[in-house]
Amino acid sequence: MSYCLNPTCPNPKNREGTKFCIACGSKLLLKERYRGIKPIGQGGFGKTFLAVDEDKPSKPPCVIKQFFPQAQGTNTVQKAAELFTLEAVRLDELGKHPQIPELLAYFCQDSQQYLVQEFIDGQNLVQELASRGGFNEAQIRALLDDLLPLLQFVHQHHVIHRDIKPENIIRRRGSRSSVVGGATQVAGQLVLVDFGASKAATGTSLGKTGTAIGSFGYVSPEQSIGRAVFASDIYSLGITCIHLLTDRHPCDLFDVREGVWIWRNFLSHPISDQLGRIIDKMIAGAINRRYQSATEVSKDLHLQTTPPTALRQQKPVTPLRQRKPVTPVKSTVPSKPAVGGLNKRIAQELEELKSEIMGNPTTKSTHQTLGSQVAGSSSLPKTKTKLDRELEEIQSEFLDSSNPQQNPG
Repeated sequence: MSYCLNPTCPNPKNREGTKFCIACGSKLLLKERYRGIKPIGQGGFGKTFLAVDEDKPSKPPCVIKQFFPQAQGTNTVQKAAELFTLEAVRLDELGKHPQIPELLAYFCQDSQQYLVQEFIDGQNLVQELASRGGFNEAQIRALLDDLLPLLQFVHQHHVIHRDIKPENIIRRRGSRSSVVGGATQVAGQLVLVDFGASKAATGTSLGKTGTAIGSFGYVSPEQSIGRAVFASDIYSLGITCIHLLTDRHPCDLFDVREGVWIWRNFLSHPISDQLGRIIDKMIAGAINRRYQSATEVSKDLHLQTTPPTALRQQKPVTPLRQRKPVTPVKSTVPSKPAVGGLNKRIAQELEELKSEIMGNPTTKSTHQTLGSQVAGSSSLPKTKTKLDRELEEIQSEFLDSSNPQQNPG
């Protein structure tokens, strides 16, 4: 079937192979090669048609976007025409990327502007959400792994997409990879479409207030007042994630009274705290609290928690009670004078200790008196202090341990 692209045609459907519309007489081939098949979409500023390229033997499918503004007002129409032209420019600047539709042609015919681009065969994420339900953490991580490098590529070419949402993300259908136009197309890979709202992010344009554009619910606060930056795309991607996780429109996930996101209350599947923190930072209202680049998001997404470093194992210290007793060296029994000399030295040392405790100077006569009492005399002072008794007990222990005959074993 051929479809007439004349906006005023009363009956645009025609038989296959027809060169002119039966109803209005308009040409059915654009640039003598692109034939419309059926309409697949319509927005405020244009229509989209599935088409084929009859200039190629295989007649591959393609997409024709027709500029057809429905809004009224000269300024509005002029701005829409500029955006339509800029979409072609952006696609041309971005070149051939497997996740961006390739620009095939841009021209005017019969006072209408047309853009022809690669056809992406697959479902967008809104259709996928409707058929499969809310996404889980693994699916969101895979989505971010797929789209973050693409977003970084777009930003490196000084382009802000400004309309990231589930409808503009298509999962490529197919069973295997293929090479088309020099780009490797992978089945299941996500493709970002509709660069009609994109903006060139030059040093001067970022500082100026521009057109407030984007889809309601996905637009960052700064973009809603015409001040989009690279982080605005990150915000929209984060909102896309919470939409897919909850299967609810973003407007249902924000508490306007408290001014906070409550998306965790509507999760279809539980997610980790790490992913939750990443998404929260992606959708932060203040730009300076948000991720500034797609690379930063990807880095945190793959950040692994480093296990605590193990302390160097120290050699265990054997408690005193568990230590092997030292075998005393066998010796002959000392003579009485030797024992007496040892006792005298012990008495002197204990007397010095007593003097230090009591604060009295130690004299030689005191040493001799205490030594003689210990060595030969059994008479002790009648009045004994507590310290005296404790010193005597210590002396007794030393005397017992110094006599080999009294040691056990």
